[in-house]
Amino acid sequence: MLDSTHIAMPLRDRLLDSERMMAETGCYDGITDLRLRQDNPLKFETLHTKLRALCVSAREMARRISASPGVREVGEMVVAIYTPEGDAIALSNGIMVHVHTMSRFIKWMIKQGYEADPGINPGDIFANNDAFIGTVQVPDVMDVVPIYYEGTLVGWAGAVCHELESGGITPGGDVCLAQERYTEGLFVCAEKIGTNDAIRRDYVIRCERNLRMPIYWVLDEKAKVASCIDMREAVKGLIGEIGLDYWMRVSKEFIEEGRRGQLARTRQLTVPGIYRGHTFYGHVTEGKPGFQPLGDPNWLYNIPIEMEITLDGTIKLDFEGTQPWGYHSMNCTPAGMDGGMFVTLTQHMNYEGLVNDGAWMGTELKLPYGTWTNPDNEKCATATSWALLLPAYGVFQRLLSRGFLGRGFVEEIFVGQVNSPMIEMGGESQYGTQFGMAHFECAAAGSGALAIKDGLDTAYVGWNPESDMGNIEIWEQNMPMLYIGRSIVPNSGGSGKYRGGCSFMSTWLINKTPHLRLVTSEHSSRVFDNAGMCGGYPAPTCQMHRVVRNTNINELTAARLPIPHTTGTDPHRSDLEKLVTGDHLTDEGPYISAPHKSGDIFTHSYNGGGGYGDVLERDPVKTAWDVENGFLTAESARNVFGIVVRENLDTDEMEADLAATAAAREELRRERIRRAVPVAEWMAQESTRIRDQKFAFEVRRMYASAMRLSPRFSSEFRDFWGLEPSFTFGEKP
Repeated sequence: MLDSTHIAMPLRDRLLDSERMMAETGCYDGITDLRLRQDNPLKFETLHTKLRALCVSAREMARRISASPGVREVGEMVVAIYTPEGDAIALSNGIMVHVHTMSRFIKWMIKQGYEADPGINPGDIFANNDAFIGTVQVPDVMDVVPIYYEGTLVGWAGAVCHELESGGITPGGDVCLAQERYTEGLFVCAEKIGTNDAIRRDYVIRCERNLRMPIYWVLDEKAKVASCIDMREAVKGLIGEIGLDYWMRVSKEFIEEGRRGQLARTRQLTVPGIYRGHTFYGHVTEGKPGFQPLGDPNWLYNIPIEMEITLDGTIKLDFEGTQPWGYHSMNCTPAGMDGGMFVTLTQHMNYEGLVNDGAWMGTELKLPYGTWTNPDNEKCATATSWALLLPAYGVFQRLLSRGFLGRGFVEEIFVGQVNSPMIEMGGESQYGTQFGMAHFECAAAGSGALAIKDGLDTAYVGWNPESDMGNIEIWEQNMPMLYIGRSIVPNSGGSGKYRGGCSFMSTWLINKTPHLRLVTSEHSSRVFDNAGMCGGYPAPTCQMHRVVRNTNINELTAARLPIPHTTGTDPHRSDLEKLVTGDHLTDEGPYISAPHKSGDIFTHSYNGGGGYGDVLERDPVKTAWDVENGFLTAESARNVFGIVVRENLDTDEMEADLAATAAAREELRRERIRRAVPVAEWMAQESTRIRDQKFAFEVRRMYASAMRLSPRFSSEFRDFWGLEPSFTFGEKP
């Protein structure tokens, strides 16, 4: 069964031969029949499940070794097994983004001739966090070790951890102020960092001298290496049981089965055809120190997506018409785009856990060269690539859900993932030492709604749907801030028959430090990027940070007087203003300021998800419960949903007034009819507006850059709006 001639080939030739057979046959590695599965399906399936169990076990062991709260508390880790050519066979749970990113890393080393120099030997350890080689962003550091059995390379074991600090221009992992590669932090570019199962001392020294908080990075390296060794030895033991011939064949059959399974699920769940969606992402940073010195302070990104589902079940995503890359930290690479695709598919189609590179082979990505999805300059920054990835793949989720709806699988519909801002911080810790870290409580934002129920409140993010926000006490151990409040943000979920999940707000007291820098990132400050579906509204987007410096908080606590735990529900005067004296500041969108010190108060809120369905079809009883529990205000219930909620003085509970609700909804329906405009009339009005270019400067510049980069987008835009063939947008203010 085993082709000894093929095994004896140089690794690069084996990889190219595998790619050739895939191109010729349409099947992975030329495997046109799953004969091992056919001969003994029970053995085949049992072995596949066992491999995944090995990965899960290794991940959980490594999480106990790691000291990083990002890995230990949040679960920002994944481990996997790969073929000798670098194709994913099985993965653990965790950050499923990295099914194919590690594959790209391994293949890159093979094609660069690493087998000869620096050599690939038993006990070697290789690491990478270069997105142009194979990862999503700098803090996603991946390690792989080769698996040899009786002198034969039979695969690779790999692991990824998301680091909380990467040594960039701003503290933390997602370095939002990076505008070029040179300011993103410590790069490890497909390097051999260890031999004989031990990490090299010179590599550890480099980490110690280039990171604000190297302990997490170094201990995560040890955790990853331990998990890889654990998997390596388990695979070798497994081969001892089933034989080398069987392993070399079955590992590739698993991938071919994964490819066929992906196509079959797409055929089963969706309707073939072309689907189109759109979203936008915008940043307003003008006048904020440190932001965008090389690029535009205010900018808007246009993200059109075309999804084609072919008759055989192939999903093709086309990003033609999006913007060029820019001097900001939110660019992405093909590896990162693969990651966004996989983390979406594993939530919708590959949730049984047996996902591998076969699913990637059942999809196609068209990433126009020179855009933020595929930059033509490897010196650009990708430190916060999720900022654009999440809105884009939120559209992908809604496009898939349209397919589910068309096929009748209403229970599979999901409005989409959430783009929620992250806090990065650094300075002097409460222990008097230098520190830097990312705060991962953003892993508990609100999800988009489903077509059968509300979204999850404070329990979801798209980049790791299994993640956890972590314990308050753990974060307080690692940063000089004390929580004085966490609370649901009312009305933060998009409205609809089923509302999006709500987000929360944290309020902190800066504690025991003379110098703390805070930065928030990965968030669109004025553009709705967490959209709704089938009539549902988008989630609110504008984030306001409320800061109080030089407070009297110590006097208040000493006198046992009330202190603020949230901003409150009064839109005109917050609880901070009511209870605390000091220098009050309200800041919109991305936040960075002069250093904070002990006694300052800082608030930060996260994002909710979009809604599903008509708001006037929402259940009044459920809405009364939302009002009573702080997820919705009574004013929004009346003005948006047409639901009148009153307090029952006998039970102290909120109740829906059904008669008043019926009248209010009838009034809102009449208002809809009064304001309605025929589509043809609206199109004519908008076409005139476009000709006259009556848009904000950022909008004109956005469309101008997209049309300059994409002739196809330009032609379709002009045809749709009935514009002259020479029409373009002016780019001057």
